[in-house]
Amino acid sequence: MKKIGIVLSGGGARGAAHLGVLKALDELGITISAISGVSAGAVIGALYAAGVSPEKILEILKTQTYFGIKDFLWMKNGLFNLEGLRKKLTELIQEDNFSGLKIPLFVVATDILTGTSVTFSDGPLFDAVLGSASVPVVFQPTPYKDYQLLDGGILNNLPIEPLLGRCNIIIGSHVNKLRDTQVPITLDKTTLLDQCFHLVIANSVKERAKACHIYIEPLLAGFGIFEMKYAQQIFEIGYREAMGQKERLLELMEDHSVAG
Repeated sequence: MKKIGIVLSGGGARGAAHLGVLKALDELGITISAISGVSAGAVIGALYAAGVSPEKILEILKTQTYFGIKDFLWMKNGLFNLEGLRKKLTELIQEDNFSGLKIPLFVVATDILTGTSVTFSDGPLFDAVLGSASVPVVFQPTPYKDYQLLDGGILNNLPIEPLLGRCNIIIGSHVNKLRDTQVPITLDKTTLLDQCFHLVIANSVKERAKACHIYIEPLLAGFGIFEMKYAQQIFEIGYREAMGQKERLLELMEDHSVAG
């Protein structure tokens, strides 16, 4: 039996597209054997791995808007924290441990103390997820074990490595496709942060995408990382993009020549 892994990139509110991809896979009867997630992808991956449906996760994101600044707690140092997200994870996931998940999950974060990418797949779950989702400049680093964690996408926004050698088929879902450079943009604070992030990750993502058997990358450049008001629209774009590769997905499921 083939083992199918999926990689879920970071991207803030654009992560809602991952939910559309997961819904499409569910409808096609494709069972995920392992998930590697970073930032928004880690949040969504943890919930999906715990058995929460893509539709329910979408409704939660639309009502709680975790990637909308207004829902976070303002700290004295001018940053925000993710305690609201921790509370919701606690409500939806019975056990604060990777071992309680129904699907193996790998969470990738950046340790700001050593400047290295770190991957977690066992032990306490919530702090690992929160650390992976701690966007720099916006959120405080999350202390976890001996680490100070920030957004894993800083160094690896398409973490395929945990799935290599573990899965026969790797599906990549990336929600940060570079915008058309011919289209002018207004560089407010959030757009500037978003654009810088895109430029930093572009080359590393491009190389990792080559290792994916299926690569899903909807054009979402018009949606900001904190614009959860467009969650439904982004979800539908992700769903359509995945269903656009339906034949290829089903073909891979039947292709016994795919090597593990």
